Parts: sequence; structure tokens; C-alpha cells
Amino acid sequence: MKALSLPMPAEALPRRVRFTALLRLGKLLFGTPLNGLLTVLFGAMLVVTVPPMLRWLIIDAVLFDPDPDACREAVGACWSFVYAKSGQLLFGIYPLAERWRPAIVCLVILALLGWSVRPASWTARLLALWIATLAFIVWLMGGGFGLAEVPTASWGGLPVTLILTVVAIGIAFPVGILLALARRSTMPAVRIGAVVLIESVRGLPLLSILFVASIMMPLFLPEALLPDKFVRALVALTIFAAAYLAEVIRGGLQAISKGQYEAAAALGLPFWPMQYLIILPQAIRVVIPALANTVIVMIKNTSLVLVVGLFDLISSGKAALADPEWPSPAAETFLFIGAIFFALSFSFARFADFLERRGPVSH
Repeated sequence: MKALSLPMPAEALPRRVRFTALLRLGKLLFGTPLNGLLTVLFGAMLVVTVPPMLRWLIIDAVLFDPDPDACREAVGACWSFVYAKSGQLLFGIYPLAERWRPAIVCLVILALLGWSVRPASWTARLLALWIATLAFIVWLMGGGFGLAEVPTASWGGLPVTLILTVVAIGIAFPVGILLALARRSTMPAVRIGAVVLIESVRGLPLLSILFVASIMMPLFLPEALLPDKFVRALVALTIFAAAYLAEVIRGGLQAISKGQYEAAAALGLPFWPMQYLIILPQAIRVVIPALANTVIVMIKNTSLVLVVGLFDLISSGKAALADPEWPSPAAETFLFIGAIFFALSFSFARFADFLERRGPVSH
């Protein structure tokens, strides 16, 4: 007869779970000679690099001391420079007395971005809210109607990065969809025009497009019709992003089977309802990783607007480092700026992961 097994005491269960987890971890780290060697090498690298890094970053660092001489004598990082120059790093050369305005703009944009990632907010009212918010941002940053006027040449730092990213991507995405559809059009004139535009922009680096917007455009347009540097940079970024997004979306359109088009035609749907209701939702979902990659690249490409004389985050950091009273801690400054770019890019990457897991959007 088969012996009856008694249930394990409750107090023994946690010990068994921990022992099983340790066995799995040991097998993962040292299950094969190669895994064991890599584990030892990685552990040695951590032992060699982490303690000195922690000493420089935190233990021996100067945190909030406003005295520049303390940074000159310190052997660790000079975070007091970042703390003392945080206003200039975040807002560039914006007038000191008016920096509350770009601070509000940054908070409003980040709050609205956080609101926009909620599926419940994806209605037509969200577009109206963004348009009203951008109008408010232009008034608050530029002044007028009760506020001191500040020209766009004095804008800088994080607000410039956020405004350029949001507006350029927001306009480039629908334009990219239209270009992708135009490139697949059966009308030769429409298709050739889209191909010429897309390939011309993709064949040029963004720096050259910004150079044309900054240097060449004033040679061909009268001063009365010439937009300021901020608008020219925004147009250049939008055109560049639209061309790359168009190719990404075209790849998604090509991934849709012919049966989807035939089923939509059998239902009697015209071209635009078919695209909006059936084809584009599937195509966009297919290329979400590529779309996220393009948007993240565009977030970082906003740092190139320095060629048109705008003070983005990196330009603001370089200007702050030029202060002769401080020892110019470049590593700490660019670590701070890099952390901001990383936070923006990582947040959007997590949003893209959420969209992939969510599945198709119902209409």
C-alpha cells in the first residue's frame, strides 16, 4: 500500500521557498562554467568600480555648500554647483525675475503629458485641451497682455526642450501618417511627391536642415516674412520627424494583410473611414517599438537647436560652466542634464510598453 504523506508544517514552507529560490539563483549564476566565469568577472567589476563611484558621487561630494572654494578643495563631486546654478540650467537665459513663468510651463506640460497617457482621456476634448494649453504656454513664456514680454531668443533650458518635443512630435505624427498613405497612393503625382519629400529629408542630417533654417532661409525671405529662430527650429524638427515617422508607419501599413482591405471594401467603407477604423489602428500597433524609438531619438535631437542660437538644456549647461567663480564641474553638470533626458526617454519607453500590452484600441 502507498504510504500517506503528511502535510508539511506551515512554518517549514517559507524555509523551503527560500531554499528553492537560492537553488535557482545559484543555478542561474553558476550553472555552467561560462555562467560562473561571467558572474565572477561581473562581481569583480562591481567591487572595483562601485565603491569609488559612491565615494565620488555621495561620500566625498559637496552637496549644498554655496562656497565655490569648497568645490575646489573637494575630492568628490561638486553638486553644490548644480544646486546653485539649477535656475540657469533649467531655464537658460530667461530673465531671473520671471523664471516662475517657465517653471509653471514645465509643470503644466508634464502634468498634461501624465494626463494624456490615460486611455480614458483619449477623446476629442484632449486635442482641444492641448491646443488651449499651448496657447497659454506661448502667452506665459512670451508675455504680453499684462506680462513683461520675453522674446524667444531669451527662452532656454527645459521649457525649450519640452515645447519643441511636444509640438514637433504632435504635428509630425499626423503629417507622417499622411505622407505614408501618400507614398502608397495609386496616384503617381501624389506618390512621387511624397517619395521626393521623404527621401530628401531622410538623406540629410538634422544639423544641415537646422543650418538651412537658420542661415539660408533669411537669404531668401524678406525680414517681414521671416519667422524667428524658435519657429524655424520647430519647423525643421517637425519636417525631420515627419519623414522618419512616415517610413515607420509605412512599414506598419505593409504588414497589414490584403484581406483586411478586402473585408473593409466588402463592408462598403470609403477610403478614410477604412483607414481610420480598420487599417491604421492595426498598423500603428505593429510598429509601436519603432515609433517609440523615433520619438526618443527626437527628444534627444532637440539638443541640436543650439546651431540656431537657442538655449536648450545642453546650451544652458555650457553657459553655466563659463562662470569664472566656480571650478567648472562639467561631469556633474552633464550628469544632471543626462538624468533629465533619461527620465523623459525612459518614461516614454514605459508608455510604449504599456501600449503594446494594452492591445488594439476599440472605437
